[in-house]
Amino acid sequence: MKRNVLIVGAGGVGHVVAHKCAQNNDVLGDIHIASRTRAKAEAIVDSVHAKGSLKTGGRLLAHGLDALDVERTAALIRETKSAIVINVGSAFLNMSVLSACLATGAAYIDTAIHEDPLKICETPPWYGNYEWKRQAECASAGVTAILGAGFDPGVVNAYARLAQDDYFDRIDSIDIVDINAGDHGRYFATNFDPEINFREFTGQVWSWQKGRWTSNKMFEVGKEWDLPVVGKRTAYLTGHDEIHSLSKNLDVPDVRFWMGFGERYITVFNVLKNLGLLSEQPVRTAEGQEVIPLKVVKAVLPDPSSLAPGYVGKTCIGDVVKGVKDGKAREVFIYNVADHAEAFAEVGSQAISYTAGVPAVAAALLVANGAWDVRKMVNVEELAPKPFLALLDRMGLPTRIKDAEGDRRLRFAEPARETAQADPVPAA
Repeated sequence: MKRNVLIVGAGGVGHVVAHKCAQNNDVLGDIHIASRTRAKAEAIVDSVHAKGSLKTGGRLLAHGLDALDVERTAALIRETKSAIVINVGSAFLNMSVLSACLATGAAYIDTAIHEDPLKICETPPWYGNYEWKRQAECASAGVTAILGAGFDPGVVNAYARLAQDDYFDRIDSIDIVDINAGDHGRYFATNFDPEINFREFTGQVWSWQKGRWTSNKMFEVGKEWDLPVVGKRTAYLTGHDEIHSLSKNLDVPDVRFWMGFGERYITVFNVLKNLGLLSEQPVRTAEGQEVIPLKVVKAVLPDPSSLAPGYVGKTCIGDVVKGVKDGKAREVFIYNVADHAEAFAEVGSQAISYTAGVPAVAAALLVANGAWDVRKMVNVEELAPKPFLALLDRMGLPTRIKDAEGDRRLRFAEPARETAQADPVPAA
């Protein structure tokens, strides 16, 4: 059994991960939070104590860390005897943190695909550009690396696998729909790191249609979806991580991702883009200062973690799956609804961070008890979905299904909880 967790990143998602690890520290053991800005990690530690989130007595410590420094990250893993690393820092850090896990034998979990800061919207499949090139390394070292274990990617991958296992003989299409019907009261803000958020939408929109990669422009293809709780909402075809693994691992001819945007977001985004303010290329001001426009925009926007107080409304995220079962056409919608105010009451975050952070901790619990400790690199859809969804049900993200039989909650048997001590991570 693996114990002791190092959380890399102290943003909104890191905040949720820390609280949820604390709520399960009888299984996960010591919890360490590392950030380039140590004060941010210390603030999360204070928040966990203020909420009384620790289930049992144990270590909860903050550390300063530049996670691009592989040797220092590996040293911290060894110093803290962490057997599991949950990487919820910037997507630019993934390969460095993975390298540190390979050097120490610690299991690796992330919530988003790796990105090169100098490249935007690379050639698909995106996982093939970085992560999958290191599959042999992970297998040789016997290191478990679970990619994209947030909500989307992550839970939606598990939903797709559940659909394949239990509801279809043949799947023809998977449409992942992500609607945030919440209101944070600000004129304009992004729900997670603005730099990463905008990068998703400034390049081509890649989707998997008719068994091949198809390119569109952002906001070129929109569709109205009528969903539970949030009602009718327009969402736009958008490029996203999970398309790049589901298209390979589930052999489905059509895999698309749809994200909801309000008119204000679209207007502001287009103005910023057309003015060149989303550029990552440096420019020189009249005063002779060199600045990067995107980083200036990021600096003036609200910190995503500051949006939680007063955020109201709900999110609805899930998979619309179409195909054939027992010779008949079938359609199901497997989904979750999360509430911003409820997330804030529990852990002091908004629902976007909550839905991204809770699944990463569920994955850590499954690695800890051995169910997902596969000692190789995998995407979530390659793992058994029901133990994962069972944990999410207990941890605040219940799964529902809507089909010809109605709309109902799905329940799964939760894997046995263990609290036994285990050997520390090996020092390579």
